[in-house]
Amino acid sequence: MPNNNPANSQALTRQLKDILDRGSVAALATIIEGADCVGSKLLVEQSGDTFGSFGDPSLDDAVRDYARRFLESRDVTNTFSVGSFAPELSQWRDARVMFERVEPEPRLVICGAGHVGASLARFASLSGYRVTLIDDRAEFLSRKLFPDENIHLVVAESWRDSVRAAIGNGHSVAVAVVTRGHNEDEACLQAIMSIDIPYVGLIGSKRRTRIVLERLQHAGFDEKRIANVHAPIGLDIGAVTPEEVALAILAEIIADRRGGTGVPLSAMRRAKG
Repeated sequence: MPNNNPANSQALTRQLKDILDRGSVAALATIIEGADCVGSKLLVEQSGDTFGSFGDPSLDDAVRDYARRFLESRDVTNTFSVGSFAPELSQWRDARVMFERVEPEPRLVICGAGHVGASLARFASLSGYRVTLIDDRAEFLSRKLFPDENIHLVVAESWRDSVRAAIGNGHSVAVAVVTRGHNEDEACLQAIMSIDIPYVGLIGSKRRTRIVLERLQHAGFDEKRIANVHAPIGLDIGAVTPEEVALAILAEIIADRRGGTGVPLSAMRRAKG
């Protein structure tokens, strides 16, 4: 892809859109200083597939390899000199490359608009998630309660159908099942089990969640997907109020997405000495 050409910029835009539509993840590498080809870009998908070129196959290869390490780090953006990751390319050592993470907008589907679900929807929206809040009780889903337009409200005539429609292809979606009872929990999870979703969590006591998951197992759903359900949902922060429970749930969702451990940072510092 020759650089600084409007037609190629349009082609790059189309490629980015395709990556987002597929729910894939990529790194966009741009030379920002120290070379004649400032502004040149190379798009590297998590699979290793590339789009574009800096005009030097050796540099393309080095940036592609480093882009995959950048994606593993889960950084959103960072800048490095070529000399720091490919010192053998002496002619490029002073060039600086900016790496940017490209991924679909995170979405959160919440089954249940009770106190916990409502608080979770508000916190998640503030944290940058596009939220779908589902319940079969219309009075729980008024715009008066949720003026935030980033929270999509769905009154469910059928839990299964509404959840399936909200999930779509499952890319970049987290699902929190926080309904008021076993039957609603099970209906939501039945809609979820046939789709590969990065995160699924189920609220309730160990006994309640065990009952629901055993029902799914007896119904013949995939055991691996059942085992991957976070149940009970959330991190242990000693939560008591609905708002605290919602924070514990969102913390686990973010940790799962970003690769966090949930361990206190101070404890990690002390462990490192």
